[in-house]
Amino acid sequence: MPIASRAVSLLLASALLAGTAPLAYAQQPAPAPTAAPAVEAGEWHTSSSLIRPSKYGETFQRYDYVNPDAPKGGVLRLSAPGTFDSFNPFPVRGTPAAGFAVLGGGIVYDTLLDQSPDEPGVSHALIAEALRYPSDFSSVTYRLDPDARFSDGQPITVEDVIWSFETVKALSPLYGNYYRSVTGAEKTGEREVTFRFDQTGNRELPNIMGDLVVLPKHWWEGTGPNGQKRDITAPTLEVPVGSGPYRIKSFTPGSDITWERVPNYWAAQKPARIGRYNYDEIRYTYFRDQSASWEAYKRGGFSDYRVENSAGRWAQGYNFPAFNDGRVKKMALASETGQPMQGYVLNTRREKFADPRVRRALTLAFNFQDMNKNLFYGLYQRTTSYFQGTELASSGLPSEGELKLLEPLRDKIPPEVFTTPFTLPDYSQPNAERTYLKQAFDLLTAAGWTRKGSQLVNAKGEPFRIEFLATDPSSSRVIDPFANQLKRLGIETSTRIVDVSQYLALTSSFDFDIVTDVMAQSLSPGNEQREFWTTPAASQPGSKNTAGIRNEAVDALVEKVIYAPDRDSLVTAVHALDRVLLWNFYVVPQWHNPEIWVSYWDKFGMPEKQPAYVGLDPYSWWVKGEVPVNTPADAAAAGAPDPAAKPAIPPVQP
Repeated sequence: MPIASRAVSLLLASALLAGTAPLAYAQQPAPAPTAAPAVEAGEWHTSSSLIRPSKYGETFQRYDYVNPDAPKGGVLRLSAPGTFDSFNPFPVRGTPAAGFAVLGGGIVYDTLLDQSPDEPGVSHALIAEALRYPSDFSSVTYRLDPDARFSDGQPITVEDVIWSFETVKALSPLYGNYYRSVTGAEKTGEREVTFRFDQTGNRELPNIMGDLVVLPKHWWEGTGPNGQKRDITAPTLEVPVGSGPYRIKSFTPGSDITWERVPNYWAAQKPARIGRYNYDEIRYTYFRDQSASWEAYKRGGFSDYRVENSAGRWAQGYNFPAFNDGRVKKMALASETGQPMQGYVLNTRREKFADPRVRRALTLAFNFQDMNKNLFYGLYQRTTSYFQGTELASSGLPSEGELKLLEPLRDKIPPEVFTTPFTLPDYSQPNAERTYLKQAFDLLTAAGWTRKGSQLVNAKGEPFRIEFLATDPSSSRVIDPFANQLKRLGIETSTRIVDVSQYLALTSSFDFDIVTDVMAQSLSPGNEQREFWTTPAASQPGSKNTAGIRNEAVDALVEKVIYAPDRDSLVTAVHALDRVLLWNFYVVPQWHNPEIWVSYWDKFGMPEKQPAYVGLDPYSWWVKGEVPVNTPADAAAAGAPDPAAKPAIPPVQP
C-alpha cells in the first residue's frame, strides 16, 4: 500500500521534524473492508483499488467532498521547521525544501495515479489515464494521458516514466525498497509503459506503481545556467521543471520559499484536481523551532493554519488576541486512517540495545500514565500496536491462521508471542512504579549490567549512557520524564538538540542512540514494510528501518504480508508481524491523539465536510478573504511589541 497519502505525509513530517509531542491526527477504527473483485488481464481501469471497489466506480468525476466551484486566488502561508538546501528530494544527501516529497510528487510533480484522500487503498487516473494487469499480478501496464505536460510545455512521455523509475529506484532507499520486486520497465505502446515483476502474486504492486513520480528527463539531462550538465544524484537549488499544480516563484535559501499556481496546469480540470489546489501562492517561512513557529502563528502573517500536536497548547495555549476576538478558530476532526506507531526508537545497531531484555527493561521504565496526567491533560491514549485503531492490530493470543505462520519461526521468535497477550505497563496501579522498575532492573541484571554506586555498568565497567537526539528544545518536555525514570535505574542520559539538516544527516547514517519516530501505516500494508523492518534496509543509509531491525522472523513475515493472496490472509499476516515487532521491543511506544486538532486564521472557505480517510485536506480550502494580522495586540502577545519587527526568534538561516 502507498506508505502514506500526501496529506497524511505532510502531517507526519511536521510531527517528526518537530521531534516533540504526539502526532495529532487520529480517528475511530474503520469497519472491516470487503475484498475488491479480481480484475481480468487486459481490462483497462481508470482507478485502482486494493481493499474494496471505489465508491466512484469507473465514472469518477471528482471527489465528492470538494467544492467544484471553489474560487481560485489568495495566498496560503505556512511555517516549516529548520532549513533547506535542495530542490532535489531523491538523493539521500540534502534537505529538501517544503513542497517537495521524498515519496510522491509533492506540489511540484504529478504521479501516474493520484492517491485518494477519501478512500483507503484507492488511486485515480492522473498522468496515466488507465491501467491494466494480468490475473497473476506479474506486471502492470499504464496508458499515459495524451494531455499530460510538464510546466515547460513538453509532453510527458513513456521515456520520461521509464527514466524516472530507473533513476529514483537507484537513488532513493525508499523507492528502492518500495519497488524492489519491479525488475524493469519497457515501452509497450505509443503511450503505454509496462512494469515487470520478479514474482507473481504481489497484489499491491500494480496499484503502488501509480505512486511513481514522473520527472522531466529532458530537463535533468540538459545543461544548467552554469553551462554544466545537471546531476540528479546531487542536491541543487536550481528551480526545476515540474508537472504538478505549483512551481517555485521565489526563495531565500534556508529561510523561505514561495510557490505559485501554474496558470496553464495541464491537469487542472482532471477529476482528481477539480476543486483543489485553489491558492494562487503557497508561502513557507522556516523557523528554528516550534516555539518560534508558535509565536509567529499567534502574531499572524506567517502561518495561516496549524495541525496542533501539543495537548498543553490545545488545552491552555489558545488565549491570545486573535483567538479571543474570533480571527483564529479551532476544530477537531476524525478520519479512518488508524494510528501511527510513535515512540522512542532504540537503535539496535548499538551494542547496548542489541539485547531484547535491555529493550524490554526500558519499556517497563516508561510511565505514560503520569505524563498523560501531568503534561497532556489526559487527552492522549497509549499506542499498543504498530497498526493501532484498525482491524490489522493484533490482540489476545495468536489465531490458528497466525500460528501457521509463526510456528515455523518459533526458534526465532520471543516465546511470549505464543503464550502471553502483549500489554504495556500500567502505572496507574498501586505500587506500579516500584514493581516495574524492579522488573526492569532484574532484566538489565540478567543482560549483564550491574549497579556500581549510582551507575549501571557492563562487564567492562563501562557505564550505561543514552543520548536522546531531537531537533527542538521543547523536546525535553517529553524526554525528561522518561530520562528521569532511566536515571533511577542507574542509566546516564543526555539530550542532544541539533538543527534539521544535522538531524537528517545523523538519522540517515544511523548515528544516534534514541530518536522519536513516527511509523505510519495504511489499511493495506505491503511492499513498504521492507523499508520499515527488514534486514537489507537496516544497513541502507536513509532507510526507514530506524531501529536497525535484523530479524529473520520479521523478514519472513514481511514477505507473507506482501504476497498475501487475499484480504483475510493479509490481515492474518499483519497480526503475526505486529506481535513479533511488539515482543522484540524495538520501540518504546508513546501515545496517540484520537482526534485531529486544527486551528486556522478565519480567512478560508471550506467544503461542508473533509475527506473521511485522511481527515484533513487543506488543498480543498480556498481564500474567502484576508483578516487583520500582526496588529499591535497580536505583536505584543507574540513577544514583538513593534508590529513591523520580525519575530523574536527569526527564521533560521543556512
